[in-house]
Amino acid sequence: MKRLTQMLTTISTAIFATNAIGQQIDIGASIPAVEQFNQDGKAVKIAELGKAGYLLVYFYPKADTPGCTKQACSLRDSYAVLTDKGVKILGVSNDKVKSQKAFQEKYKLPFQLLADDDTKVIDAFGVPKTVGFAKRQAFLFKDGKLVWRDLSASTDQQAEDILKIVTPK
Repeated sequence: MKRLTQMLTTISTAIFATNAIGQQIDIGASIPAVEQFNQDGKAVKIAELGKAGYLLVYFYPKADTPGCTKQACSLRDSYAVLTDKGVKILGVSNDKVKSQKAFQEKYKLPFQLLADDDTKVIDAFGVPKTVGFAKRQAFLFKDGKLVWRDLSASTDQQAEDILKIVTPK
């Protein structure tokens, strides 16, 4: 029985451990030059999209789950204000294109969602994964350089957090 308990503990630890493939990007770093397909199956070059103005790249574990929906809807509900401040938004998870499209349509999300099913973007940003799912994190770039990051990003306060950064005091 003791041996079985040890094996289960070891397996649980391995399954639920957080592992980062890439190096976490630091403030001042350039946007990783990676490309991925969006919810419509069109390739998006992230560095190109963010070379001028603000670009928010936010990561979430799974489309259409409670926390991920709150995070996306926070950004949707403040989309007009964010875009007035010059912020472009990209959501990223390791869901497939079809799942991202369904998520976008269901919640009427006005921004692109990247289907990072090979975790190329997740790894390039150094976002940790748990059981294969990206950890909730957010990165804000200005003119191609990282100016803010949240390594344990909010759900329903995501837009408010970004607005604090892009709104002069």
